[in-house]
Amino acid sequence: MPIPKNVTFVTFDVYGTLIDWETGIYEAFAKEAARDDFEIDRAQLIQLFHEISREIEGGSYELYAEVLRRTAIEIAKRLEWPLEPSRSGFLPDSVQRWKPFKETNTQLQKLSKKYKLGLLSNIDDKLLGQTRLVVTAQQVRSYKPEPAHFTECARRIGGKRGWVHVAASHYHDVVPCVKARVPVIWVNRSKQVLESSQKKPTLEVANLKEAAKALGVS
Repeated sequence: MPIPKNVTFVTFDVYGTLIDWETGIYEAFAKEAARDDFEIDRAQLIQLFHEISREIEGGSYELYAEVLRRTAIEIAKRLEWPLEPSRSGFLPDSVQRWKPFKETNTQLQKLSKKYKLGLLSNIDDKLLGQTRLVVTAQQVRSYKPEPAHFTECARRIGGKRGWVHVAASHYHDVVPCVKARVPVIWVNRSKQVLESSQKKPTLEVANLKEAAKALGVS
């Protein structure tokens, strides 16, 4: 699907696209582990986080805060860090401290002057706080890459015409967008190289500034 000539609505994934959640997750784990004089390797942690959280999200729906708690407990087990389960709330409690990427606020301000903006996020309403949103996992009782977020968003905005989605996760966002025939700009911050069999986005960019430029905003 090409980018529409007349874009009116631009939606974003939040964590990984607008918010630097990998740094936030690492800092939360490192701080909590330091209480036990235990060191956390960032690369190993992030790999485990993605692997384990996807497994948990693939089961019956539960609030994202609980997904984070369960993920923290399982990561600790695999790292042989003796974390008491009662302390696992450190991870969902850290969400409010996860920082946006340096270009996020500037580019969103620019885009908001030209388009209607929304968010499609695998998170709870409460954890998202006062951030404006369109569809959360809590509302649709499902986690991306399942199609419920996109189906509900299309319903709320009155169809797919003039809609472009912007996201950093190929797994969570690009794949379901391609299946739903929703134009998607992939913010490939991690410089992931796709295999020939993987779904291709409408457009691939390195950051939000390039995404905004592709949408005619500079």
